[in-house]
Amino acid sequence: MDVALSAAVSAGLIIMSYLLGSVPFAVVVSRLMGLQDPRSFGSGNPGATNVLRTGNKKAAVLTLLGDAAKGWAAVMIARYASEHLGLPVGVVATCAVAAFLGHVYSFFLKFKGGKGVATALGVLLALEPWLAFVVVCTWMIIAWASRYSSLASITAAVLSPIFYVLGGNVIWRMQPSIAFAILIIAAVTLYRHKENIARLLQGKESRIGGKKEQAPPPSARKKARR
Repeated sequence: MDVALSAAVSAGLIIMSYLLGSVPFAVVVSRLMGLQDPRSFGSGNPGATNVLRTGNKKAAVLTLLGDAAKGWAAVMIARYASEHLGLPVGVVATCAVAAFLGHVYSFFLKFKGGKGVATALGVLLALEPWLAFVVVCTWMIIAWASRYSSLASITAAVLSPIFYVLGGNVIWRMQPSIAFAILIIAAVTLYRHKENIARLLQGKESRIGGKKEQAPPPSARKKARR
């Protein structure tokens, strides 16, 4: 492929990945199901955990699946293009980061967004399914042992690039650009959990199954608008 055309296609894939990652499924699902905007209660985070505070488990599951699917889809499209058009693997790695950053800094939410855990999982699933499996197992073990969802997410994120390097050329073929992409995703995930880290250190973080701030009922929202 011509160098100029290759560069144009690569740029298009990266932009597409970012925009796809920017789709705020928490907001979309909430609106379609007549629920309150997840940015207006609880943590204010447009993610599945905050949607769950409405008490609507179906909406939370749909949000989780949507956020993971967009990360997976962005990387799979980039991989397909890379394999059939001869693009370098660095383009796939960049698209992976772009999709993740799209969720964290969504174009459709004025560059605000969620913490990216579900989208990161979707990205990892497309990059290396076995790595995604190991990361999920890590999350589950830490969550079960500590009862802290945030601690489980932080631990899984920090260990993901380490797992990738350790499994390189044993379970999968390690590629430097992919390793760097996973490292960036882990670093941003850690940064987005800075408030959770502070609460964990202070002993104020909510545990799984613990009492959390719930979305106000529709009647309360109507009164607040009067």
